[in-house]
Amino acid sequence: MVEAARLPLDDIITGDCLAAMAQLPAASIDLVFADPPYNLQLSGDLHRPNNTRVDGVEADWDKFADFAAYDDFTRSWLGECRRLLKPNGAVWVIGTYHNIFRIGAVLQDLGFWILNDVVWRKTNPMPNFRGRRFTNAHETLLWCATSREARYTFNYEAMKALNADEQALQMRSDWLIPLCGGPERLRDGDGKKAHPTQKPEALLHRVLLASTRPGDIVLDPFFGTGTTGAVARRLGRRFIGIERDPAYAVIARRRIAEVSPAASEALALESRREAPRIPFGNLIERGLIRPGEVLFDQTRRHQARVRADGSLISAEHRGSIHSVGALVQGAAACNGWAFWYIQRNGQPLPIDSLRQLVRAELSPQ
Repeated sequence: MVEAARLPLDDIITGDCLAAMAQLPAASIDLVFADPPYNLQLSGDLHRPNNTRVDGVEADWDKFADFAAYDDFTRSWLGECRRLLKPNGAVWVIGTYHNIFRIGAVLQDLGFWILNDVVWRKTNPMPNFRGRRFTNAHETLLWCATSREARYTFNYEAMKALNADEQALQMRSDWLIPLCGGPERLRDGDGKKAHPTQKPEALLHRVLLASTRPGDIVLDPFFGTGTTGAVARRLGRRFIGIERDPAYAVIARRRIAEVSPAASEALALESRREAPRIPFGNLIERGLIRPGEVLFDQTRRHQARVRADGSLISAEHRGSIHSVGALVQGAAACNGWAFWYIQRNGQPLPIDSLRQLVRAELSPQ
């Protein structure tokens, strides 16, 4: 286990990302978020219909001699990410059609396992001023584990809660988030954008909340003006930023210093998958359900009697709460905790509520 003291936590390394990553110890990072150069391959200026010039990406850091040079660069920095990630770590990479497909191929060549491609759909995209193509209204994020077998972090319940306005549906892989603008958009003394591709904090909030836990270490090898660091600080995560442009690093340090971390109790995450496992028989041992009591489904169409060993018996079937629940319905599978109810105080009570009582007793305070 790598000691955190050996890492430049909550700091920005100014310099080349490959050289900086080479100095970090292997298997020390929980998550990488990378917003690499897009290799936009622009030629000439772009103007709006009123002939004003579009403030786009023109810096040298986004220019490569050809696709082969970009692929070599991508393979190098992703290879370092792979070395630095813990076995159960993960990486997020964001890009556009200019580069994301090339990055995806390199990720797979290096042995990463793609979990999702997430579409960031922009509510306020820049129009296509020339009228020769569709408006580019999205960017793509690739979320990858270190291998197919890796036990990566996914805070499913947190994502579902964040999506509560959509009737608590699962979080989908298309995210509708506006471009960075208003007070969040950092500008220089002349009112120009401090960084041409500053990402909205809402995007990083969702990424970090979904795939890290408080205290996890997040590496951003293309730190820019520090969006990853600002959100990590607010959410109680540790970060390491790498930025080659000293001017961007200065802006990022100033920005992050103004962020107030959330209180620890506001950062707690609940996960049913990590909750103590409670066998159905445990409810019988504790006297919460008695042998011989009858369980029924919500419609009261199906019934089964509880046996002392924690199994159920119906008119035709015998087995666990899950197998009997499936058999009486003629279904392939069944979550017995959600299917079965028991009578208490004249009212139907889901047996899962009794399981939660036991979990509460076993959980550390």
